[in-house]
Parts: sequence; C-alpha cells; structure tokens
Amino acid sequence: MKLFECQNCEHPLYFENTTCESCGLRLGYLPAFETVSALQPDEKLWRALAASKERYRFCANAEYEVCNWLIPETSADQYCAACRHNRTIPDLSVPGNHAHWRMIEIAKHRLFYTLLKLDLPLVAKADDPDGLAFDFIAVPAAPAAPVITGHANGLITINLAEADDAERERQRNQMGEPYRTLLGHFRHEIAHFYWSRLIENSNRLEEFRALFGDEQQDYASALQKHYAEGPPADWPTHFVTAYASAHPWEDFAETWAHYFHMVDTLETARAFGLSVRPKVSKGADFATRIDFDPYHAEMDRIIEAWLPLTFAANSINRSMGLPDLYPFVLSPTVIAKLNFVHDRIRAHRDLHEVPDGALRAMLAALRQRIGSPGTA
Repeated sequence: MKLFECQNCEHPLYFENTTCESCGLRLGYLPAFETVSALQPDEKLWRALAASKERYRFCANAEYEVCNWLIPETSADQYCAACRHNRTIPDLSVPGNHAHWRMIEIAKHRLFYTLLKLDLPLVAKADDPDGLAFDFIAVPAAPAAPVITGHANGLITINLAEADDAERERQRNQMGEPYRTLLGHFRHEIAHFYWSRLIENSNRLEEFRALFGDEQQDYASALQKHYAEGPPADWPTHFVTAYASAHPWEDFAETWAHYFHMVDTLETARAFGLSVRPKVSKGADFATRIDFDPYHAEMDRIIEAWLPLTFAANSINRSMGLPDLYPFVLSPTVIAKLNFVHDRIRAHRDLHEVPDGALRAMLAALRQRIGSPGTA
C-alpha cells in the first residue's frame, strides 16, 4: 500500500486514520485519487485538501466508525465503493460485535484498495444478481447451523469470530495453518468470485486446467478427502499452501490471495524506499532495490524483488524470536500459477486502462458517481 500524509501538516498517516494526530484535522479516503485527504468542513459537507474543487460527504458507515471513505456530493450513493457491497452486518446491540465488525471492515477496505488499483470488475449484487455481496455473521448462542467463512455465487460470508484474535489463532493451530488473517480470508474468498468472472467462460480455461487441475472434479468429496487424509507429501512442490492441494478452485484462490499479498506488500516496501543487500558470499544473488510499481510490473520483476524482501523480513522476525512473517516457499510450479493469475488480471486491465493518469482519475470519479466503480 502507498504511504499517506496530511496535506495540512505533512504528518504521516495510516490508511485507516480518521483524524490527523498532529494537526487534528478530520481525514477521509478518496478512492478516485487513491489518497487519504485532510478535510475542511463546508456547511454539512467536506472539502478535501487533496481535491479542493469538489465537496464530499462520508460513507453512511462512518456513523459507526467503521469506514473513512468519501463520496462526491453529486453522487446519489449512501455507501462508498467498498461498503455498498455489504448485505448483512452483525447485530450491533450485542457486546463485542461492533469492535469485531470494525476489524472486518479494516481488512475489507484494504481488499478494495487492491481491487480498485488492479481495475478489477466490481458490481454490487443489489444491482446485478451476478455481482458481489458480503454477509458478516455472528454465531448465535445456539446456532442451528455453523457459520462458515466461504463463497457461493458472489456472496462472501465471513464468520464474525474470525475478528477475534484468540479464536482465529485457535483455529489456525487446529487447522495447522502457518498463516491466518482477516485480510487473507478476504483475498482468498474474492478469488472464487473472480474465477467465475475471469476464467470460467474465458479462452484460458484449458490453460487453467493444465496448471491447477480439472475443477469439474467433485468439490465436496475433494474437501472431505483433504480433511480426512491431509495434503500429499510432496505438496510444497506443487502448491503454495497445503490447503491449495484440496481442489483446483482452492489452489486458484490460495494463489490469487498470494498475488495480492505480493503486490500490496511490495508497494509498501517501495513507498518506504526499501532495498535489500545482504552481506553474504559473492555467489548469493539476494540484492534488490524495490523502486518499481508492482501493480504495473512484469511478474519476473515481482518475483525478483519478492524473494530477497521476504528472506530479509523473516530474518528480522527470527531476530525478535517471532514466527516467520512469510512462512511460504515459491516453487517453480507455484510461480507458473502466479504468472497465470498475473496475466489474467493484466489482460482485463489492458482492455480498460487509460494511459493518462489525470484522465484515469476523472474516469474513476465518474465511476464512483454512477455507483459502479470498476464495472466492466
């Protein structure tokens, strides 16, 4: 992710900040300009210092302190580009639900940052039966059926318990997962939605099957076998995670999520001007400077920077006695699958991308006003 700063006092900001800790100005995120902006009140609206020619109002979910995204005054939308996809939110009268919902929204908005950066097609299920929607559901005291985090026909369900750090860690250990986060869930589940949008009816389906396997095999039986027998012994040679070996759909979702991890983390590293130059033998080629935009880079350049960066990050964590930040290994087969994901995303973007940055920002603003940002 990019770095942000207050336009009033130049204090560094996080993506989720709602108030500048230095000058005290209210903050909001402008998706059309990909920036967090300091704000000045203007009657019942706001003027953004990053885009002062237009007035804005906050997403309706700002009332609950779970969203800091802005909507142009001229838009008829109540909800921002991220929140308009919510179908179900938890009962906020139940203690703890609000705090957990806020954690879920933080992860979801980071997901949408990447979706919009990649110009992926977005339409709400309320506007199109084939669109995207989210249900954030808390398990009742005596549930009739378990609430399972997952995807079905464009509807992504997130169990509110995933926002509880202790419960998520318990499940991570129970499932034998080296990595389990809310953001990871969103990136994985959204992949199932885009598989049907970008792969299922495309001319790349046979290529998908050659890399990931035949998705027509029975999904329920494949998962049952995975949980009963575990992954094959050689899974690290073929898959990015053990769970990816369960079924081609899960392999694609895990690979897609991994691609999102890579481009977002590399953008952050670039924003900090990071370079890696380890003092090891001359035979080791682990030096890199992350001075490129991963959202527009070739996959070879992404991999070239990713491996040294994650080795350095893991080494720092181990120095603190912490688990590896990046507990994965990218085999040649996995890299080929990442290339496939990269190519499909780029192919879609190439059909919709506007070269001139200013014109692209104007089109993004127009998309936001008509209520379908990124819609293809």
